[in-house]
Amino acid sequence: MRTAYSVETVRAAERALMARLPEGALMQRAAAGLAAACAEFLGRVYGSRVVLLVGSGDNGGDALYAGARLARRGAGVTAVLLAPDRAHAGGLAALRRAGGSVVPADGAAEQVILTADLVVDGIVGIGGRGGLRADAARLADVVERSRAGVVAVDLPSGVEADTGEVLGAAIRADLTVTFGTYKPGLLIDPAREYAGVVRLVEIGLELPADAGLESLQHADVARRLPVPAAESDKYRRGVVGIAAGSSRYPGAAVLAVSGALRGGAGAVRYVGPAGDAVIARFPETLVSDRGAAKAGRVQAWVVGPGAGDDAGSVNEVLGMDVPVLLDADGLRLAERDTVRGRTAPTLMTPHAGEAAALLGVRREEVEGARLASVRELAAAYRSTVLLKGSTTLVADAEGGAVRVNATGTGWLATAGSGDVLSGLAGSLLAAGLPARDAGSVAAYLHGLAGRFAAEGAPAGAHDVAARIPEAWRDVVRG
Repeated sequence: MRTAYSVETVRAAERALMARLPEGALMQRAAAGLAAACAEFLGRVYGSRVVLLVGSGDNGGDALYAGARLARRGAGVTAVLLAPDRAHAGGLAALRRAGGSVVPADGAAEQVILTADLVVDGIVGIGGRGGLRADAARLADVVERSRAGVVAVDLPSGVEADTGEVLGAAIRADLTVTFGTYKPGLLIDPAREYAGVVRLVEIGLELPADAGLESLQHADVARRLPVPAAESDKYRRGVVGIAAGSSRYPGAAVLAVSGALRGGAGAVRYVGPAGDAVIARFPETLVSDRGAAKAGRVQAWVVGPGAGDDAGSVNEVLGMDVPVLLDADGLRLAERDTVRGRTAPTLMTPHAGEAAALLGVRREEVEGARLASVRELAAAYRSTVLLKGSTTLVADAEGGAVRVNATGTGWLATAGSGDVLSGLAGSLLAAGLPARDAGSVAAYLHGLAGRFAAEGAPAGAHDVAARIPEAWRDVVRG
């Protein structure tokens, strides 16, 4: 599992480690890892042109020491100093001894950037706030116009380490070399888009067991997948109920059922006006026209996809003492106090627009501050919340580590994809997974299935559902 920690936690771990090491040793560890990553990125170091963008902090020192190592291997290294009087003295001396040169952040800097093979971003580090200042923003614009590859030191300058927000101009990196642990901004959009590929360099930090952010990997998902025992029958494996669809949106019901059938539960019950469409596509579904309360044994419900204005069904399902996944129209129709008052788990699955409506803010505010938004929603509704998007976030009301998932692809932004995800997550709830696990495992599998279905080309929601078994097997194989 990848874990990410707040700036405060990382700083404390760095201070504790530096107290046990000789002066400067920690920076040398970071610089060695950074130089190795830059060399690998370049492919051929000798004769390459490297530009260091150097601020006044430790990131600038890391860049200078790494630049010195590259200069000793034959690279032509030039440091652009944004704060010449406050540049790291030891790193600057090391660079000069190795044959590197220095230019101020003016017109000369623009020329060396435009002719560089590699730009190393050491302007500001994890303590930066509020986007780049004007002089650094001008350099970021030059970098954007250049053909150079860009390697960021620890975090792209200008993005918010703790939140993933981008509040102004920022460097866009092809590779980010981060030290000791991941930072939340490297895993959460929109900042994640600025980081490029992220490479973790271990420097010996001792961090607490409880991280602020978690990102499941194949092995973590595999451990959480339900596996039937020899004595299992369809009821012991769990039954998921789907209360979805309407005369206007029967496809939402079909797609939610398609995800549920591939999510590990032993049976799927459907109630709603789209029964004929569901049974025609999936004859194994247990269809009822007697309403949710009389549908039969159900371990978890999915309610809301394509429901239109059917508030009665939404409220009926929310009144049941089993886990409920609330999606789409159900999010709009449910009363906050009803959701907050539930004793059984509730998993809400809004996209940014739905989350904004629930929070009473603009969609752009949710998209720009996804981590804060998902935490606020989870607390407000006393529920587990899965905030859909290019990076999916899952938070619970208790305020534990937020789960982040980035297995998806832009091709998943297609009608009905969320209905498939809801059915899949609901099935995992019925199979016995806690709400946070059900949401994060479903997001992981759904993202993989989307990649397998698309393979670089458009794919429909039904294609995604069909590839869930392949994604499941891929995870189990590791």
